[in-house]
Amino acid sequence: MRIVKEAEERRNEILDAADQLFGQKGFDGTSTNDILEKVGIARGTLYYHFKSKEDIMDALIERYNVLLIGAAQEAAADKSISVYERIMRVVMALNISGNSSHEIMEHIHKPQNALMHQKIQKVIIGGVPPILADLIREGIEQGLFHTPFPFECMEMVVIYLNTIFDQDMVDMTDEGRLSRLQAFAFNIERLLGVENGSLMEMMQMFGSGEGDSQV
Repeated sequence: MRIVKEAEERRNEILDAADQLFGQKGFDGTSTNDILEKVGIARGTLYYHFKSKEDIMDALIERYNVLLIGAAQEAAADKSISVYERIMRVVMALNISGNSSHEIMEHIHKPQNALMHQKIQKVIIGGVPPILADLIREGIEQGLFHTPFPFECMEMVVIYLNTIFDQDMVDMTDEGRLSRLQAFAFNIERLLGVENGSLMEMMQMFGSGEGDSQV
């Protein structure tokens, strides 16, 4: 008996299968036939939901977008804790070792999935600075920060973190990592107009190993 499934359920089955196959074989190494066989559907059914394999990848990226940006937004919204701590929690929400996206990010970091990695980076750079900028504006109202460019400052921060501390972009020793973290804190304090040393404690959370491997 032929099983007819709701469109959304079938679409998610295709995405789940593609996600597994991309993790095992890489995006380039996975064919649409592989996906068809894994889900057990006809080619017409696949193309009813997705125009191409690239379209499937874009839909997976949107899934990751919801996961990562949603976690950052949730961290920013908790007004029971200080602005400083919320900023750190937003950054840590994007940390591989600190959230449920560990397996997702592991396969995105594989060389054969470089395009997926690039698209995730675009999501982070586009989605996180506005969240952090709102927190900086809140801190400005509280007299914590002093900058006329809250969004631009946070854009610089996210791009730097997303590039320098990406294990696929820059190779560094523990000593080099610590030096960069210290320089990062030093310069962020000047960008935000805060006292020397006020952000160093936050940055030490990264140095302790909690902030390994940004997306």
